[in-house]
Amino acid sequence: MSRQDAGNTIDAQVSRRSFIKGCSIAAAALGLSETMVPKLVEAAASPQRPPVIWLHFQECTGCTESLLRGSHPDIGRLILDIISLDYHETVMAAAGHQAEEAMQASIDKNKGKFICVVEGAIPTKDGGIYCQIGGRTAMDILADVGPKAAAIIAIGTCASYGGIQAARPNPTGAVGVRDLITGTPIINIPGCPPNPVSFLGTVLHFLTFKRLPRTDQLGRPLFAYGRKNHDQCERRPHFDEGRFVEQFGDEAHRQGYCLYKVGCKGPQTYANCPVARFNDVGVWPVGVGHGCIGCTEPDFWDTMTPFYERLPGVNIPGGGKGIVTGADSIGKKILGVTAAAVGIHAAVGIGKKVIKGNKSEE
Repeated sequence: MSRQDAGNTIDAQVSRRSFIKGCSIAAAALGLSETMVPKLVEAAASPQRPPVIWLHFQECTGCTESLLRGSHPDIGRLILDIISLDYHETVMAAAGHQAEEAMQASIDKNKGKFICVVEGAIPTKDGGIYCQIGGRTAMDILADVGPKAAAIIAIGTCASYGGIQAARPNPTGAVGVRDLITGTPIINIPGCPPNPVSFLGTVLHFLTFKRLPRTDQLGRPLFAYGRKNHDQCERRPHFDEGRFVEQFGDEAHRQGYCLYKVGCKGPQTYANCPVARFNDVGVWPVGVGHGCIGCTEPDFWDTMTPFYERLPGVNIPGGGKGIVTGADSIGKKILGVTAAAVGIHAAVGIGKKVIKGNKSEE
């Protein structure tokens, strides 16, 4: 075997291991047992790759950037081996009329079989003139493509709820996909940006079970958005024990204490950020010292701001002092009550003896 052949074999083995690792990560994220990993691998490695039409509207391409930085699998493996990415403005080589013709050809050929991914909000004010591609408004394109898809994945908070474009006063009338399309299965993968694991898990679930994952009332997959960041956060013990960062850069910040008092929105944000993390190096905003901004929630630009002020209505254990401090305080009170009770009991005992003694003398 030549050195080049040996290198190619090793590369293929590494790529295969990385691919299986990616399926294992997706299975774990979906809450599936290890026995389901081979089925996910089989579905992902099927020669019948599902066509994907990826539409870009009002967005910053951050969701695509997040996906490009995924590594299990990497973007090459995803678009060459798992899906057939027939249209995507950012990564496709074609442009202009050639690109639009390629999209239409794929839609006509795969009607009812392709996955439509939408990235970005859809402006509706003034006839939708604030976002146009190839002379067509985003509203027109979505109305044409969406109903012909087998399923729609709205990736990112913009496509899910309107995102920053929908922030007050929402001058372009930006909305999410579910506000415009009915009759086609739709799932939201919110986040600014969302974790690639959430997207990959959704795609593999659809390929394996021929249906989208179970969702919450906001259309988000429960496997990724079923719990609050706060409940999964590595800083949660500090919250429970009343140890908080009072300002960025203080000693509590250096010690890794809870960020709630400097604006962390984790207590009211449903996501998998503390578990899935980002960039294949195990990091996420709170882990590196910045509070969660609640970007997976609807209207977070309005409801979660100012970002550096604490949320109202969040109960800190122990009467606002934390479990330990609260427990110490309660313990002292109990000790005081106990001492008082002992004193009363002793006084009563002495009183009984005096009374008994008096009766004996009589």
